[in-house]
Amino acid sequence: MKEILSKSCSDFIDDNKLEKLISNTKEDKARVREIIAKSMEKKPLQIEETAILLAAESQDLVEEIFNAARQLKKDVYGNRIVIFAPLYIGNYCINDCVYCAFRKSLRTTVRKTLNEDELLSQIEALVDKGHKRLILVFGEHPAYTADFISDTVRKVYDFKKNFGEIRRVNINAAPLDHEGYAKVKAAGIGTYQIFQETYHHETYRKVHPAQTHKGDYLWRLDGLTRAYEAGCDDMGIGALFGLYKWKFEVLGLVTHSLFLQNIFGVGPHTISFPRVRPAHGVDLDPKYFVSDYDFKRLVAILRLSVPYTGMILTARETPQIRREVLGFGVSQIDAGTRIELAGYTKKEDGQELNKEQFQIGDVRPMDEILCELIKTGYVPSFCTSCYRSGRTGQQFMEFAIPGFIEKFCTPNALLTLKEYLLDYAGPETKAEGEKIICKELAKIANPKTKQQVAERLQRIENKEHDLYF
Repeated sequence: MKEILSKSCSDFIDDNKLEKLISNTKEDKARVREIIAKSMEKKPLQIEETAILLAAESQDLVEEIFNAARQLKKDVYGNRIVIFAPLYIGNYCINDCVYCAFRKSLRTTVRKTLNEDELLSQIEALVDKGHKRLILVFGEHPAYTADFISDTVRKVYDFKKNFGEIRRVNINAAPLDHEGYAKVKAAGIGTYQIFQETYHHETYRKVHPAQTHKGDYLWRLDGLTRAYEAGCDDMGIGALFGLYKWKFEVLGLVTHSLFLQNIFGVGPHTISFPRVRPAHGVDLDPKYFVSDYDFKRLVAILRLSVPYTGMILTARETPQIRREVLGFGVSQIDAGTRIELAGYTKKEDGQELNKEQFQIGDVRPMDEILCELIKTGYVPSFCTSCYRSGRTGQQFMEFAIPGFIEKFCTPNALLTLKEYLLDYAGPETKAEGEKIICKELAKIANPKTKQQVAERLQRIENKEHDLYF
């Protein structure tokens, strides 16, 4: 049985209010520019202010929003892009979500839970590509308890191969009770990620049958509240765009962010904004599918609305869309992604949709993606220092200012990139990577920091590893 919902729990999503904001807010160039100015000061926007950005339809005004999002991303996160990979642990599920190939009523989906040998084989394959950060993905099923999740996390951390290791494990799993969150926190997780999928109550009921665990809207909405109360201070939220109006979901995400910040002084560490993708056994009404243009708009508006949060752009999207959207505020991407159970050791390149939750759009090898990032002027980062140095939760939010970039983010990005170049990169990526390291090192203004980074880069060249600020 579920525990009694926490006292702080409330249904803070007011559908009528959000709908009225969307329908009644008209384009106002002067107000849009005022709100952009507020966002550039790294102040979170209220939902009424986000609604004004959503109402901007004129091409010139939308371009101003795009440009502001680009600049804000540079101000808060610099030009680094954090790299991670998802690892699906098990796809058994007791839910029956209509948009998901893992739903329990779909008998043609191949079900699997990685055993220990399979888990270690997947970790080895990921480590051999250079990965340092993972998000473990679990279906909602009695087998995937907090103890099972915690045990899996510890096995991942215990794996070592030469200089290879996973330094940070994040979690995407069903909401837990307070005791469950405390257990997974004790295992050393980073971010606990729960997507509401859709914040619209009626749509939520339609796509999540009432007799399932996920059919309980409020239990899921309260999931990260309980997580924080249990000690998990890094939280990830998200919505699946394409189930309902995209503008409503943006307002839902901003409302959720503000709720967490108001209650705990800490908003979400990350926001994800996946779009519905083709999936085995799934046939959705395309009424609310989001165009590429509106997808760019929603990413830029989310960046301006929640300036401090990390924004995750996944391999659901094609390489072309990822290239276009990356500049609008994205700070994290996955690379070399495979979402089939045990897919990282699979020799064939093709996707088997009856073994996957959805069809991914970017199947390029990680080294190819990193090389392109570097050539475009980004610094791929495998940094995990904030988690391991205690700069999480409220402290991370306080640090999410320009000085943080030069003091911690850029140095650590360069150090982790140097490791990748020495241990895993192909010749072209290594050559391009060395160029960008020299370029970024020269841009560090503080002489002491620059010297420290240069010294640590040389130590890595001499086979030392895991040096960070």
